[in-house]
Amino acid sequence: MTLQRLLRAPSVQALLCQLAAFPLTLLVVFLLARAGAHPGYLSAALVQGVCAAALTAWRRLARWWLAIGLLFPLAVLGASQFEVPPWLFLAVFLFMLVLYWSTFRTQVPYYPSGRAAWEAVAAQLSADRPVSVIDIGSGLGGLVLYLARRRPDVRATGIELAPLPWLASWLRARFTGSRAVFLRGDYESLDFADYDAVFAYLSPAAMTALWRKARREMRPGSMLMSYEFAIAESAASATVHVPQTGRTLYIWHF
Repeated sequence: MTLQRLLRAPSVQALLCQLAAFPLTLLVVFLLARAGAHPGYLSAALVQGVCAAALTAWRRLARWWLAIGLLFPLAVLGASQFEVPPWLFLAVFLFMLVLYWSTFRTQVPYYPSGRAAWEAVAAQLSADRPVSVIDIGSGLGGLVLYLARRRPDVRATGIELAPLPWLASWLRARFTGSRAVFLRGDYESLDFADYDAVFAYLSPAAMTALWRKARREMRPGSMLMSYEFAIAESAASATVHVPQTGRTLYIWHF
């Protein structure tokens, strides 16, 4: 990952906004003290939050980053008041790390698709020949396990970057005797030409890169499916409404 790509990540920009807000907060607190206001820790946290939110808005990050920028200093102040032991912060950090891993870079959080989506995907697969399917960002492995169980002729594979969801899916396959295969890694390392169908439930931020890879590598006769998120660069060949969820399965034929 290049430094430029790292700095473009919204979470990194939000962190930089918090850091940049700190000297502004010191300046405001100093001016208030000179004016005889004597601001306390709560006032300083509010000033820090307002400055961070203003810088976040200036950087044109998504709206939820404004709320995070505003509330983060108050949350830190609140945690210090409750005397939370330091090891608990470390434990929570490590758990979130293995659960979400590089979400700050990929901008793809954990999205469970659900059984209704699995059924919609299964209905799109050819019934008269064996097919190979991969779920990129397979999470806990629900779709891959479902396809392996429902269609013995399907070679069902999942790939997941975050260690904890990958481990959970791998263990589920082993304990149930499933034929499903789970890989840990970045789907960018795959060759989509090895698969008849690629399924993705990612995020809007990832769709352009996904489309470029699919257009470059997928074979004639193969199929790309994206649940909920369309691709701005290309209209879908077909769409399937999933009534139980109100979401749409977008399909591109190559």
